[in-house]
Amino acid sequence: MENNPDDRYKPKNYVELTTPEWVKNATLYELNIRQFSQEGTLLAIIPELPRLKSLGIDIIWLMPIHPIGEVHRKGSLGSYYAVKDYWAVNPEFGSKEDLKTLIDAIHQQGMYVILDWVANHTSWDNTMVTDHPEWYMRSRKNTFQSTRWRDYDDIIELDYRNPELRRYMTVVMKYWLMEFDIDGYRCDIASFVPLDFWENLREELEEIKPVFMLAEAEDRELHRKAFDATYNWTLWNILHQIAVNHNSVKTLTEAYLAEHVSIFPKAGLRMNFTDNHDKNSWEGTPQENFGDALKAAIVLSATFDGIPLVYSGQEAGLDRSLAFFEKDPIEWKNHDNASLYASIFALKHRNQALWNGIHGGEMIRIMNDHMDQILSFVREKNGQKVIVFINLSKDTVLVQLDTSYDSGTYTNLFTGQSVDVQNTMIVDMAPWDYLILYKD
Repeated sequence: MENNPDDRYKPKNYVELTTPEWVKNATLYELNIRQFSQEGTLLAIIPELPRLKSLGIDIIWLMPIHPIGEVHRKGSLGSYYAVKDYWAVNPEFGSKEDLKTLIDAIHQQGMYVILDWVANHTSWDNTMVTDHPEWYMRSRKNTFQSTRWRDYDDIIELDYRNPELRRYMTVVMKYWLMEFDIDGYRCDIASFVPLDFWENLREELEEIKPVFMLAEAEDRELHRKAFDATYNWTLWNILHQIAVNHNSVKTLTEAYLAEHVSIFPKAGLRMNFTDNHDKNSWEGTPQENFGDALKAAIVLSATFDGIPLVYSGQEAGLDRSLAFFEKDPIEWKNHDNASLYASIFALKHRNQALWNGIHGGEMIRIMNDHMDQILSFVREKNGQKVIVFINLSKDTVLVQLDTSYDSGTYTNLFTGQSVDVQNTMIVDMAPWDYLILYKD
C-alpha cells in the first residue's frame, strides 16, 4: 500500500529523544568538588545539600570524579579532565562508597545528579594506553597526540574510528548509571566525538533508565537523538559585549533571539549561564566579564528560554578565578546573589511560563521606544505569564512599553506588590535595572 501523499507535507519533530519529565522546570548547579569545601571531598558536599535545595537547584553536575593522570600533569593536583581510570573514583575526593552515599543524599533531597564525562581524550597514563594503544590517535611521527590545535599537553586523543573503543566507552558509562544510580551525564567537548557514538550511547543508556544529557557544545544536530541540552556560548558572548563594550540590545534581539525562535528545535534546551569552570578559570570572573551588568545578566539567563546554570560559588558572590590545578577553596559567605537566584528559581518552578523547552512559553517581544537599550518580553503558558523588562545599558532610561496585549494585574517578583499593567507602561529604569512581573 502506498503512503498517503499528504504525509509528505506533515511537519516532523526534529528532536526524536524524550527528555525526562523532571527536567521540565529544572535548574543546574555545576559543583567543583575540589574547591567546594575545605576538605574537597564527596562527603563534605552532603551538609550543603539543603542549602542548594533552598537555592532552587534541581540537578547537580559533579565535575569529573575520576583519578587524574600523573604523567605530564599540570600543577600539583592536575586537571580533572585528564582521566587516568574511567572505572575508579579519585582518592583525593573519597571512595566509591562515598560517592554512593552522596548520590543517595542528593536523591533524598529530591534532586538529581549527573557526572562529568570526558570521552574525547585520556591522561597519558590511562590503563588503555598500554592495554589498547590502537584506540588512540597518532601523529605523523606515529606518536600519541594531544587534542589537535589545542594546548592540552596533559592528555592524548582517542580515535573513535575503532568500534571496540566505542563499546568500551559505552560499557563503562552504563556501569556508573547501573551501579551508582546517577541520572545522566555532562559530556566534555561533545562535538569532538562522533555524533553516531552519542546517539547510540543515548539509546543504550535509555534501556537502563531515563537520563538527562548535557553536551559541552552548541551544535543543533546533537539534540536530535543524543542530548537534551547544549551550551549557550552565543548568549554569553553577546551579553558580555553588551556589558563591556555597550553594544546595542539589537545585537541580542536580531543576532540571537530572531534565530533562536525560528531555527532552534523547540524541544531542545540551551544551557544559559553567566559563569562556568572554563569561563571562571581562563576568562575572568563574572564581575570582570559583566561588571555592573552582572545581576541583569543573571536575571536574563534565568528567565530566557533554556535551562539555567549556577557555578559553584556564584551564589556567594565568588569574585575570583578559582585555581584549576591546585587546591583553592571557595570562601562561602552570605550574598544577595543567593536571594536573587532563589526568587527567580522559585518562580520558575511554579510558573509554567518559565519552564524549559516545549513545557514553557515562547519568548514574545514587547515593543518599546528604546529598543537599542531595553529588552522587554513576555512568556505565557496555560494562562500563566511572566513579563521581563531589563535595561541593558549604562544609562538611565525613561521607557514607554506597548503592553496592550498583556494588560492586567501582576505581581512584582522582588517587592511582592501588585502592579496594574495598562495598555501602555512608562517605566523609569536605572542603568542595568530589571523588572519581573508575573501572573500565576
